[in-house]
Amino acid sequence: MADTFYTNAGCTLVALNPFKPVPQLYLPELMREYHAAPQPQKLKPHIFRVGEQTYRNVKSLIEPVNQSIVVSGESGAGKTWTSRCLMKFYAVVAASPASWESHRIAERIEQRILNSNPVMEAFGNACTLRNNNSSRFGKFIQLQLNRTQQMTGAAVQTYLLEKTRVAYQASSERNFHIFYQICKGANADERLQWHLPEGATFSWLPNPERTLEEDCFEVTREAMLHLGINAPTQNNIFKVLAGLLHLGNIRFADSGDEAQPCQLMDNAKCSFRTSASLLWLPEDPLLETLQIRTIRAGRQQQVFRKPCSQAECNMRRDCLAKLVYARLFDWLVSVINSSICADPNAWTTFIGLLDVYGFESFPDNSLEQLCINYANEKLQQHFVAHYLRAQQEEYAVEGLEWSFVSYQDNQTCLDLIEGSPISICSLINEECRLNRPSSAAQLQTRIESALAGSPCLGHNKLSQEPSFIVVHYAGPVRYHTTGLVEKNKDPVPPELTRLLQQSQDPLLKVLFPADPEETSQEEPSGQSRVPVLTVVSKFKASLEQLLQVLHGTTPHYIRCIKPNSQGQAQTFLQEEVLSQLEACGLVETIHISAAGFPIRVSHQNFVERYELLRRLRPRIAQTPHSLSDEGRSAWSAHDEAPTLQPLLQDIFHSLPALTLAATTPGGPAEATPASVHCGRTKVFMTDSTLELLEHGRAQVLDQCARCIQGGWRQHQQRKQERQRQAAVLIQAAIRSWLTRKRIQRLHTAATVIKHAWHKWRTRMAFLASNELDGAEEKHLLQAPRSLRVFPLPQAQTQLRGAIIRLWPLGLVLANAPVGVRGFQRKLVVWACLQLPSSGPSSYPVQTAQEQAGVTSIRALPQGSIKFHCRKSPLRYADICPEPSSYSVTGFNQILLERHRLGHV
Repeated sequence: MADTFYTNAGCTLVALNPFKPVPQLYLPELMREYHAAPQPQKLKPHIFRVGEQTYRNVKSLIEPVNQSIVVSGESGAGKTWTSRCLMKFYAVVAASPASWESHRIAERIEQRILNSNPVMEAFGNACTLRNNNSSRFGKFIQLQLNRTQQMTGAAVQTYLLEKTRVAYQASSERNFHIFYQICKGANADERLQWHLPEGATFSWLPNPERTLEEDCFEVTREAMLHLGINAPTQNNIFKVLAGLLHLGNIRFADSGDEAQPCQLMDNAKCSFRTSASLLWLPEDPLLETLQIRTIRAGRQQQVFRKPCSQAECNMRRDCLAKLVYARLFDWLVSVINSSICADPNAWTTFIGLLDVYGFESFPDNSLEQLCINYANEKLQQHFVAHYLRAQQEEYAVEGLEWSFVSYQDNQTCLDLIEGSPISICSLINEECRLNRPSSAAQLQTRIESALAGSPCLGHNKLSQEPSFIVVHYAGPVRYHTTGLVEKNKDPVPPELTRLLQQSQDPLLKVLFPADPEETSQEEPSGQSRVPVLTVVSKFKASLEQLLQVLHGTTPHYIRCIKPNSQGQAQTFLQEEVLSQLEACGLVETIHISAAGFPIRVSHQNFVERYELLRRLRPRIAQTPHSLSDEGRSAWSAHDEAPTLQPLLQDIFHSLPALTLAATTPGGPAEATPASVHCGRTKVFMTDSTLELLEHGRAQVLDQCARCIQGGWRQHQQRKQERQRQAAVLIQAAIRSWLTRKRIQRLHTAATVIKHAWHKWRTRMAFLASNELDGAEEKHLLQAPRSLRVFPLPQAQTQLRGAIIRLWPLGLVLANAPVGVRGFQRKLVVWACLQLPSSGPSSYPVQTAQEQAGVTSIRALPQGSIKFHCRKSPLRYADICPEPSSYSVTGFNQILLERHRLGHV
């Protein structure tokens, strides 16, 4: 238990400052563990648990609402460290892992957001009596998330920088960290350039011998470089800061004569020249501006020049330094925002981190402490109004049985500070508007007389200095009225602004541009003079704006507690801790949270989100008594619209089934009834019930997703099958069409060949007839006369003529390859009949006598026909296209048996 620094007090996380490094509590592995946990609320209390809860609320709430975390506590309680750790957590869990390019962008944004911390702490934090790294300004950091809950950027808004610390530091306190960083971290060349020699002393740099962890110059420079501030600009910034340090060493001697201006002391002349050189200001106008005041009076706006007293010269010197530093700080904030802020269309929700100054009570408290404690009072009132009072009133309005818990309300203290018509702020502002010198004793008298009836206003009659006491929620604080009105006025002489506009320094030109409108506003005249806003008025307006932003978010609270006021580790003072817990209302918060319902959702939104759980309704239809009697009575006690009543009943009846399903298999089988109550317009439930509903909804959505995926796959398969069948049908039709076209082309070609062949056949028949007739006649003339001729009958003569006319076709058919049919056979016939048209004498025919010779082709065959492979007497009888291995070639003779023609 010695290293346990976090615990829960109702809806608030209590963070105890250990006053020592505990690195194992903030490792990236621990961040991922809280982020990946299915139920982070079951883990140990930690700031990472609060961060994860806000991140999941933005990610999965019924209506995604902007979230905010209010980090409060006394000065030195650890608010700055807590805010820094939360920013690191969001930078880790909200990074984009979608692609390498988006991951690089997310890392760059994360690095810039984290680098904004050391820069703002260097320029805005300082060492005080109670804290070595006290924030001297308030900031609201807006972490911007897109629709997929990935961090796309951030924005920083600041409140009330304590710029008086530049020129005034209380005893044992220090100036802003950046002044010590440049004096300790600058190298030899930079010291020479900035006129910061070793061992140099500056009036505005007290306690330089103290070395803090925050005095790390290289970290600040590296962070500024990542934010887009290059090395020359950094050098310009540090040169201006060095000029302010030298400006603080300027001292004026009292002239003794009001008509004569105060002159510089001898030991301050070198510092004056160095400061003018570093700020690039002309020496004579700078000295004249610090020594002489310009007054415009009368209708003609006559200009009068009045020498300033020694106090006024010092005040104008301090005002010049405060003006430059405040403008520089605002410029740095704008540079940071331009570097890390995302486009308005690129983000939809945000998580806000509010880190304001803690409650302060010093021996000498002035306007700064009044504004700081006023801000803490407003935030405490926001907590009281949002949680302690609003929750209990809402329970009563919705009809829930509730016994009110008494709590400490700080509205009375707020009425004393900011109330209307008379309050401390109004009286201070009224003193600023009066055209007369203000007296501290007179201001005290006015406050005590006008607000004597307030129970939060105290009196200290033993105090010798004029002051008043305000009883805050964290304890009474005594405020000194000396210098209170002057600080509230925060006057800026217009000649100082005009002087800074004449500077040739590039940075000062940016900080003080030559704007005619601004000049005209700084020099109002006569009746048209507009009241200048005071510090209190501007701070009050900024607080109202901040609270409007917080009211539009779901707030989460982290209370930082100091275990002891000495800042010692392992030292726990019970009385101090208990007083802090009671002051901020954590005791009442525990009582309300123990009996209350932190989750409340309207009926319409509840039904829209959890109507899916009605799918579980048929499974438990046989157990109508599964819902607890308490839940049914809570429902039946209130009436609802007829359309929503059955839906809500069905959803409530599904809770026991979800509770049974959520029990572990090895654990007890009993199911605890869900803590849910239905009011008149809202449904109230605990965090465990919300987790139960979300788990059941996720299961139903998973089933629906599986069903949709199955239907989609079936649809895709059917679609692919239809496409395949259509492709096959199209392919068959194309093939059929191509075949038909090919056959048509072949048929056309065959017809042409056929006609040509018929024509050629007729011609060949005529030529063959003439050839054979001539050869026979010649043979008969050469035959011996002893040959006897037997006349043939008339029928045989006609048959012989037909054979003679058609003999070429017979040769072609006989000589064609075996198995050739159809069109190929026609081609063979056409090829074989390409006989030359030569004379009849080229084809002699020899007639056979008895058993010797060959009979005429006109002779009818007698007996069997024999096929002999001998050379044909015809020239082209052996030609055959594409002969095959099994075809009979050389069928070129018709040999008849040696019988006489008369035996036929």
